Amino acid sequence: MPDRQPTPIGALANAGLAPSVPSGQKQPGVHAVVGGEGAGQAPLVLPWGRRKVLLLNATFEPLTALPLRRAVVLVVCGKAEVVHGDPAGAVVHSSTSEVVVPSVIRLSSYVRVPYRGRVPLTRAGLMHRDRYRCAYCGGRAETIDHVVPRSRGGPHTWTNCVACCAKCNHRKADKLLSELGWRLRVVPNAPRGPHWRLLAGVTEADPLWLPYLGEPAA
Repeated sequence: MPDRQPTPIGALANAGLAPSVPSGQKQPGVHAVVGGEGAGQAPLVLPWGRRKVLLLNATFEPLTALPLRRAVVLVVCGKAEVVHGDPAGAVVHSSTSEVVVPSVIRLSSYVRVPYRGRVPLTRAGLMHRDRYRCAYCGGRAETIDHVVPRSRGGPHTWTNCVACCAKCNHRKADKLLSELGWRLRVVPNAPRGPHWRLLAGVTEADPLWLPYLGEPAA
């Protein structure tokens, strides 16, 4: 196994290292579920440079989402093993070896993760929490809304922010729910769990990741 790091995926064509697939198959795209709704939704095809790989601890606890190049380096160096490869069977070749393009990898040795308390509030994390559904009408969410408007003293927190469709966001404007006679479908709470830090920073999740991320909290 070579000691040098594999050539960056973005430069595969220039370095003689390229992803390939079994004979007779088309060059695979990278399929990811956007918006947390896998069923009945057309997959998004991601370019190789945007491909992310889920990194698990030796205990299968989700740790983070790595760039594809970094994930391949860990596998080549023997620091991680492939748990799930690309469903299309893509393989990265060098002059002396080949590595299955991974979707999920697991560290060979356990690493202790320091305690991390509050999950940072991000648009991606909030959309995952609310399953991309408007907190007011239940339609497809496109933006976020402050339940108590910031212009009226509302904080930018998990408990005051919800996913919202454009129509409801426009109608609500800077009004309070009591002034409109509206009610929230679900009371917003701050999510908890080791996977939520990962989801807060990932907008596109491979369907193969879902069994390791646990059930999202509403």
